[in-house]
Amino acid sequence: MDTYNKILLAVDLTIESSQVAKRANSLNADELHIIHVIEPLSLAYGGDIPMDLSTVQDQIHEQAKTHLHDFSQSLNVPTERQYLVFGRPEAEVHRVAEDIGADLIVVGSHGRHGLSLLLGSTANGVLHGAICDVLAVRVGIIEEDQDT
Repeated sequence: MDTYNKILLAVDLTIESSQVAKRANSLNADELHIIHVIEPLSLAYGGDIPMDLSTVQDQIHEQAKTHLHDFSQSLNVPTERQYLVFGRPEAEVHRVAEDIGADLIVVGSHGRHGLSLLLGSTANGVLHGAICDVLAVRVGIIEEDQDT
């Protein structure tokens, strides 16, 4: 199997992102790129909130910018390979992967029950329609008691 040269690591910047990053780093790619997608509140809530959410959206953006920078620094990923974008996560991950010529997308996946929850909606959306390989790293696994 060939090695991966350009990996796009898609993160939600939760504590579980470190688990996903560790797996991406273990692949020893030439370039690691990191993307975090902020879904506009108007999309998340269907535009049903009768108030201006721009201030809240700006605060979310600033907080995500700081977290992405800190997270990327811990992985030695330079600023030019960090992407903080607004939109639908699946579409933006696909777009950036194509723009940079990624040969692998690494994304976290919650191991839930049921076919529709198998990967989680974002990981499932990234998998379908990706132009390159996708590695779904299982996160949020509750470790079983080691004494049993």
